[in-house]
Amino acid sequence: AARLVNATRVPAEHGLDHLGPAIAFGGSPRDVGRMCRDLGLAICAFQPFRDFEGMPEPQRARNLARAERKFDLEAVILDQKQPGFRVETYRKWIESLGVTYYMGTDGISFSMLILTALLTFLAVLASFSITKRLKEYFILLLFLEVGMMGVFAALDYFLFFIFWEIVLVPMYFLIGIWGGPRREYAAIKFFIYTLIGSVVMLIAILAMYLKTGAGTFNILEIAKLAPSMPFGWQWWIFLGLFLGFAIKVPVFPFHTWLPDAHVEAPTPVSMILAGVLLKMGTYAMLRISHASLPEAAVAFSVPLAILGFINIVYGALAA
Repeated sequence: AARLVNATRVPAEHGLDHLGPAIAFGGSPRDVGRMCRDLGLAICAFQPFRDFEGMPEPQRARNLARAERKFDLEAVILDQKQPGFRVETYRKWIESLGVTYYMGTDGISFSMLILTALLTFLAVLASFSITKRLKEYFILLLFLEVGMMGVFAALDYFLFFIFWEIVLVPMYFLIGIWGGPRREYAAIKFFIYTLIGSVVMLIAILAMYLKTGAGTFNILEIAKLAPSMPFGWQWWIFLGLFLGFAIKVPVFPFHTWLPDAHVEAPTPVSMILAGVLLKMGTYAMLRISHASLPEAAVAFSVPLAILGFINIVYGALAA
């Protein structure tokens, strides 16, 4: 508790060391990391966990130490100042196809992971008005979080596509079961649009995998080889990836599923839809399309700028 109080105080040079958390006054990443860790430990310490009753002291100390490591964001936040990926997990999976379980985070994905965790937590708090089939609702909500987290951390195309599709299933049921009066129509429309985009994206990924001859679905390895492909192949693969990601953003004219989904989805699901799901398409463009196919990205720069202008003007008029 003392460490938590110290972590949330403003440095003495501000002359306001008794007024609140350092993060509100632009605290350093180290202060933010320590505050998150100690806040998590405080929550764990004061939770009335039944398993702690009668637990031997050595085992309780080990569990608290394990909790501290899980909540220790200080090192992760500071690591993001350095180039490259951090907190990597690499395991061989389907060796005959070059598929690996490869997860990692850098500055872009780390910010999205924090956003996903925060919005999911807020969505859970906003879900206390849900009374119908409560257990199934929270199972699907947390399953949706698994998919979103996986998309932002996956560094293997096969794994990325699996997580991308995982997001589709719980969102369909969350809208279709707990949505508004037109929930079935909105859920089916969302499912069809997203499924079409996923098929186009999968074709583009397989084309890039086969044409590069990398022998692996590793996103970083393919990104090194993809620029050496003939420009015609780069152009078509970039277009396929863009169409798949643009539906998820969504970009005009692939946006017609969004108003129905937003209106019919329950409020917590609409929060996640606007705060995280729509960011997945833009993240994928930065992580995959532009990083792997820079020449094609330059060729598409003017059409994308025109499309962006249309979206801005059309969105303003529609609002």
